[in-house]
Amino acid sequence: MDYSGKVAIVTGGTKGIGRATVEVFAAAGARVVFCSHEDEGGQVLADAVTGKGPGRARFERCDVSQVDAFERFVRGVGEHEGRIDCLVNNAGWHPPHKAIDDFTVDEFRRLLELNVVSIFVGCRTALPWLRQSHGAIINIASLVATIGQHHATTYVATKGAVLSFTKALAVDEAHYGVRVNAVSPGNVFTPLWQEAIDASPDPGRTRADGEAAQPMGRMGTPHEVARLCLFLAAEATFITGADHFVTGAAELGYGRKVRP
Repeated sequence: MDYSGKVAIVTGGTKGIGRATVEVFAAAGARVVFCSHEDEGGQVLADAVTGKGPGRARFERCDVSQVDAFERFVRGVGEHEGRIDCLVNNAGWHPPHKAIDDFTVDEFRRLLELNVVSIFVGCRTALPWLRQSHGAIINIASLVATIGQHHATTYVATKGAVLSFTKALAVDEAHYGVRVNAVSPGNVFTPLWQEAIDASPDPGRTRADGEAAQPMGRMGTPHEVARLCLFLAAEATFITGADHFVTGAAELGYGRKVRP
């Protein structure tokens, strides 16, 4: 897939799916501008990507939950690069699992700011350029927005909001030729997954359970998700308002629902 001459923004671009998206888009020839709330090796990644393939990457530190800062970041990309062709809203967080009784209202509000409000801000700010380029928005949601998840009410609620927002925005922006899609990963082996494994009392069992949740018998890779994002940006010219599972079919088939 060729994305030469295009400009893509990737939030949360230093780790996991975001990092892979930076690499995949740059390898397709794009000019990628990515951000993270911490440095986390962002400049090292930008240098490595820029010297490796036909595209290039530029890193800026930005906390997307801070509205003014995120608006400045997106506007700066449009003004500096002269265009925006794709916005990949990847930044987000999954809190530790716990019952609803143990979440506070403030915790939920902060998660909404990061996982939902930031997507609204990014889209609204980038759309003047995306309308000119007939570009694409890709919002990273989650399989659990559709199937639910144990002790994850706040996270699931935010990702459900992302899906609904994606569909509504796709309706509005079709008039301008802007396509808006969601990507819903299942178990993808990211640094967050490794942290969960390391923190568990039985890391080997936790990893094995993660692999066994899919009929394909393994977790996905960040690059498999990133390649779908590139397809949606570069090739999927008649697809909008859709949710795209990258799950290894984890959602299919009956299974034991009651815990022993």
